[in-house]
Amino acid sequence: MSGYGAVLRHVEAELSAGRLRVGRQLPAERKLAEDLGVSRATVREAIRVLQAMGVVRSGVGSGPDAGTTVIADPAGGLGAALRLHLATRRLPMSDLVGTRVMIESHSVRAAAARPDHPDLARAAELLTRMDAPDLDADTFHQLDADFHVALTAAAGNAVNTAIMAALRDAIHRTVLDAVQALPDWSRTAVRLRREHRSILRAVQAGDGDLAATRVTRHVEGFHREWVRHA
Repeated sequence: MSGYGAVLRHVEAELSAGRLRVGRQLPAERKLAEDLGVSRATVREAIRVLQAMGVVRSGVGSGPDAGTTVIADPAGGLGAALRLHLATRRLPMSDLVGTRVMIESHSVRAAAARPDHPDLARAAELLTRMDAPDLDADTFHQLDADFHVALTAAAGNAVNTAIMAALRDAIHRTVLDAVQALPDWSRTAVRLRREHRSILRAVQAGDGDLAATRVTRHVEGFHREWVRHA
């Protein structure tokens, strides 16, 4: 299981046991990371998933609203999302591609009507990090998956965001597996960077149809390249 998946499992277990209830705060990031043997970045990723699902709300500062607070009893929904997360380990890549195209093409159309949404700024920041010349394929595709989740979140549909967040680990894993079959990863990486930026430009320009066309070509194109060399 992915690191952030382990954090989600822990939260689900705490909710089921009644040790964590609506209105209570999650332990601090540092404590969760130490208790579960994961990084603080992994804990933050899990919290983003929980926020997208409407399970928690994160506050800043030092007052009573600071920290991460449980705002809904998500036992059923969270369990279903986790089962989806685990089930994706057995889904064919072609099915994952089809689901991504359906969700992401819809999402970028909606996001194009919200060009100032903070998740688009996050998407741009992720692309900047992906430009690092010494980036290994594993890190590149972690950022790649985060970029696509951020695009979906910018559309404002909590259900689609939760699904994409649950699929994030599967996207990273299947794409990384595909990289092993490609004859020239560095050349492919250059193309993917170019396509990512063209998708984001279309969204920022408010052209939802163009963004949808580009994200569809991007997702399906990588799949076709992998099939050719598999």
